[in-house]
Amino acid sequence: MSRTKINAGEFQLMVQAGCSELAANADYVNSLNVFPVPDGDTGTNMTMSMTSGTKAVVDSASENVGELTQAFAKGLLMGARGNSGVILSQLFRGFSKAVADEKELDGKQLASAFSHGVETAYQAVMKPVEGTILTVAREGAKAGEKAAEETEDALEVMEAVLRNAKRALALTPDLLPVLKEVGVVDSGGQGLVFIYEGFIQALQGKYVPGEKEKGHQPTVAEMDEMVNAAHHRSVQSQISVKEIKFGYCTEIMVKIGDGPTVDSKFDPDTMRDHIGKMGNSLVFVYDDEIIKVHVHTEHPGDVLNYGQKFGSLIKIKIENMRVQHETIMEHDQEVKDFVQPPKDLAVMAIAAGDGLQKLFKSLGVDFVLSGGQTMNPSTEDIAKGIKETNAKQVLLLPNNKNIFMAADSAAEVAGIPVKIVKTKTISQGLSAMLGYNPTESLEQNAQAMTESSKGVVSGEVTYATRDTSIDHLQIKKDEFIGIVNGKIVVSDADIQKSTIATLEKMITPDTEILTVIYGKGGTNKQAKAILDAVLKKHPDLESEIHEGGQPVYPYLMSAE
Repeated sequence: MSRTKINAGEFQLMVQAGCSELAANADYVNSLNVFPVPDGDTGTNMTMSMTSGTKAVVDSASENVGELTQAFAKGLLMGARGNSGVILSQLFRGFSKAVADEKELDGKQLASAFSHGVETAYQAVMKPVEGTILTVAREGAKAGEKAAEETEDALEVMEAVLRNAKRALALTPDLLPVLKEVGVVDSGGQGLVFIYEGFIQALQGKYVPGEKEKGHQPTVAEMDEMVNAAHHRSVQSQISVKEIKFGYCTEIMVKIGDGPTVDSKFDPDTMRDHIGKMGNSLVFVYDDEIIKVHVHTEHPGDVLNYGQKFGSLIKIKIENMRVQHETIMEHDQEVKDFVQPPKDLAVMAIAAGDGLQKLFKSLGVDFVLSGGQTMNPSTEDIAKGIKETNAKQVLLLPNNKNIFMAADSAAEVAGIPVKIVKTKTISQGLSAMLGYNPTESLEQNAQAMTESSKGVVSGEVTYATRDTSIDHLQIKKDEFIGIVNGKIVVSDADIQKSTIATLEKMITPDTEILTVIYGKGGTNKQAKAILDAVLKKHPDLESEIHEGGQPVYPYLMSAE
């Protein structure tokens, strides 16, 4: 079957098919996580990232492949979750730049786009590791370039890309010893292969949108609608009618350059500044075709009239927030936009569990974004959290290394200075707060908090999701495994014995205090028994117990 070029409709189907194939195999991709822990979520992260990118493509009315690839890349970036999701977004960011001006793609252009994607992704990763999704993408792109020397047929090039990507995936255990030891291929690379397989299905005419998509979880856009609805309801609950300075929540969507009212060339900075003076809570996003504005103002008509200077109004929504106040009684943090001026400096942390959120706030954290284990927040989630701090500068504690890249991406689009303190664990995040001084500068705090985070040994206890062997330690499914500074060191069928043994491996001659945070699957009574057993051998140590409420990990521990 020959398909010389890919047009806009075919590219849309490719993206949908890639997302569908990945979603159908997300659990399998999750199972390939090197550590047999229940938060091995590469498949979930990549699927949610792809869902966001796919939504952007499907919602676009463009008949130009280049424009669709840009929408895809933007959607991927804003929905990117975990390092795998961010790397995926970078692959297609480079892809989109290479074909931005193309209406259709032939085989040579497709091959070139894949190669540019690989270059961009490698540049985005500080220390690229071979045997990962990067290797799979690179080897697939190489085969595409070679095929393009002999044919301009896009399907033949895509088939070559997939064949070599599969070969590279099979060889990832030879490049990354830990994969061979555990007996799996790279999870991110496998996810990419599933996406490519979907691309092939679409190009071969074997994919029809329908039943597979019905089981998908809500898209990022749908979740945004729910969040926005909750925001508008809850803003009213915390302030009185008299305190609402700008009473109309106004949203417009403008098609740039369209319509008889256009009398000005669109300049984003000019428009943002002008509308910003009309009220507060401004959200302003745009691309080459559309401008979307959300603002709380006292004169919504002025916003509409001003928008028409740049194009036609294709969506309008105005809500009287004073009227809504009479019936809506929910609470929302964003009320700070109305009653408090921005702080000079704020700290934001990412953590799952009510107890952990209270712990961070007790140490001076201004805003805690729910997420981390089992659910890495997206770039867009983190960017919204940064805005939620209502601050001019933000220090961010990810508390999970799989959030680092999404945090970096969010910092780039935040619009204010953001410093990321690269905390890998909850214990490091809590310890980092001991170095925080609100009277110091952003840079000074970032340095001090980074140093403070290094003074703690982090421990975690969870259960194994499969039989495996790591570092000569035999692990059986459902046993409780102890992890110290990212390395599995204990496996035992008894949770209490596993936790005691893990704590013992955390103690050094310099240790002064042990902290145990119990979550779901742990108890205060058992935590006391665990510490009592350890302190019998180490009577000079102090200890603390806190309720964290975190999922997946019954016990988080630290030794300082």
